[in-house]
Amino acid sequence: MVKLNKIYTRTGDNGTTGLVDGPRRFKHDLRVEAYGTVDETNSLLGIARLHTGAMSTLDPMLFRIQNDLFDLGADLATPDTGEAPKYEPLRIVQSQVDRLEAEIDRLNESLAPLTSFVLPGGSPAAANLHVARATSRRAERIMVALSQQTDEVVSEPALKYINRLSDFLFVAARYANGNGKADILWVPGQNR
Repeated sequence: MVKLNKIYTRTGDNGTTGLVDGPRRFKHDLRVEAYGTVDETNSLLGIARLHTGAMSTLDPMLFRIQNDLFDLGADLATPDTGEAPKYEPLRIVQSQVDRLEAEIDRLNESLAPLTSFVLPGGSPAAANLHVARATSRRAERIMVALSQQTDEVVSEPALKYINRLSDFLFVAARYANGNGKADILWVPGQNR
C-alpha cells in the first residue's frame, strides 16, 4: 500500500526528480517524459469516464486500464539496470496485454464496419477517448525512443500494452459513439 503523508518535498526544485530506485533524473529525461505522458493519458481517461458511467460495459474496462496505467508508470519509473533489485519491481505483464486484446475484440464485435477514417468527435465520451488515444500514441513514441537509448530498457510487455491501448481507445471511442453509428467520417478532399 502506498502512503503519501507529505505532497511536496522540495527535492525537485533543481529540475530533477527521483525514480523509484536509482539516481535522480532531469525532469526532461525521456524516462520521466514517458511515465509523465502515461499519467497524462490516465488523467484524460478520468475525464472520459465522466461521460461513460452509464456504459456498463465500457466504464469498468476504462477503470481497469486506469489502474494498469499506474502499473505502467511504476514500471517506467523503476529502470531495469540489470542489477538485482532491492525488492520486486511492479512490471506490466503479458496477461494485461491479453486482457486488453480481449476487450478490444469484445467491443469491436458490435461496431458498424468502417468505410473511412474517423474524425475525433461525436459524443463527449468519444471525443475524450480520442484525445486519450492521441496522448497514448505520444506515450508510445516516447517509450520507443527511450528503449532505443543505450543502457535503457523498456520491457516488451510494456511496449505491447501501450500499443494496444491506442487500439482499445479507438474502438472504445467508436463504441461510445453508438457502436460507430455517430462516428464522424473523414471525407478526403472535401474542402478543396
